[in-house]
Amino acid sequence: MNATMTYNPPDDIDQRRSRSLVIGVGALVLCAIGFFINRDQFFRAWLIGYMLWLGVALGSMGLMMIHHLSGGAWGMVVRRVWEAAGRTLPLLTILFITIVIGMTTLYPWMHADLMQRDAILRHKALYLNRNFFILRAAVYFIGWNLIAWRMTALSRAQDEGNVLATRSMQRLSGGGLVFLALSITFAGVDWFMSLNPDFYSTMFGFLFMNYLGLCGLAFTIVIATYLSRTPGMGPVFRPSHFADYGKLTLAFVMMWAYFEFSQYLLVYAADLKDEIPWVLTRIDGGWEYLALFLLLFQFVVPFCLLLSRPLKRAPDRIVKLAVWLLIIRLIDTFMYVSPEFSSAGVNLATVPGEHASVFFVNWLDVVTPVAIGGIWFWNFYTQLRQRPLLPLADPYLASALESSGGH
Repeated sequence: MNATMTYNPPDDIDQRRSRSLVIGVGALVLCAIGFFINRDQFFRAWLIGYMLWLGVALGSMGLMMIHHLSGGAWGMVVRRVWEAAGRTLPLLTILFITIVIGMTTLYPWMHADLMQRDAILRHKALYLNRNFFILRAAVYFIGWNLIAWRMTALSRAQDEGNVLATRSMQRLSGGGLVFLALSITFAGVDWFMSLNPDFYSTMFGFLFMNYLGLCGLAFTIVIATYLSRTPGMGPVFRPSHFADYGKLTLAFVMMWAYFEFSQYLLVYAADLKDEIPWVLTRIDGGWEYLALFLLLFQFVVPFCLLLSRPLKRAPDRIVKLAVWLLIIRLIDTFMYVSPEFSSAGVNLATVPGEHASVFFVNWLDVVTPVAIGGIWFWNFYTQLRQRPLLPLADPYLASALESSGGH
């Protein structure tokens, strides 16, 4: 590490901030128009786009806590990136209010007439009700924000020479990972599984933990590639760092396939009337082509590419795959949500009788993730420029940068 370097944020970060804000606000105006055209489609698309960027923020925070527990240069060089992503959680907390406003549109258990008709819903009424839903969401967001705030405070204390801060961050990371795993499990059930309240799956929580890992790693590779091209941080990044990110991404890609297949196998083998419609909906009505697309481009193609050692060590090559994986995360989220709705944006569970879901895409499915993403990146760059890009007072920094980059 060069003692004369300050590792300040890149010179063009303000331009990126402004550009992100312009894109976000412009797309947000289109979202507002979509809201007045079709509120049902707007709330459905907002849930999809929102989850992608929440996954990036929480996934980054999870990787940061794993790094504090495991150490290694793989995380040291991007720790400030993860901290900045975690500090966007107050913004994401505010944006969640839109989902609360759209609860009646999104969730069939909000309809009293359906609760009276459906015995299963009446059985779940103690859990699936408006007040308890909001209370649980409040617990999730309070916990996530407190972890991000405390981690930032301890990181600042470490910069100021507090020798106990490093150990405190490690202790907080242990408990924080447990809370993150439990909370995202319940959040997945609340926000996604309850779109079809008759369905249940014990694999759902694992799928959403994997969701965070893939979002966080893909985002890390994108920002690490950007920083590696800057004069200040370029000498810090090595091919071994990107190789580590690629190996972790490969592991999470394989876990996605394992969890998805396990859920499919268990549901299909049991053939229960409360579970099997969820699967059948996604392999019929045009959705089967999207399912095949996800199998190929979420698992088969990334798996084969990530087996290549040269690709994992080349930032200019692996960043293309990382961007693709973020797009696939959005498509995968679309697959979780949209088959429960009609092409008009109405949750089919709220419509009396049986109705088959037919594949559809609305223009808001593209605009809404861009709107939320633009605002999110503006906030992320705002946070990233506030601190040096390396934790200069970390006692393990020198040894980490002198190592090969492994764990």
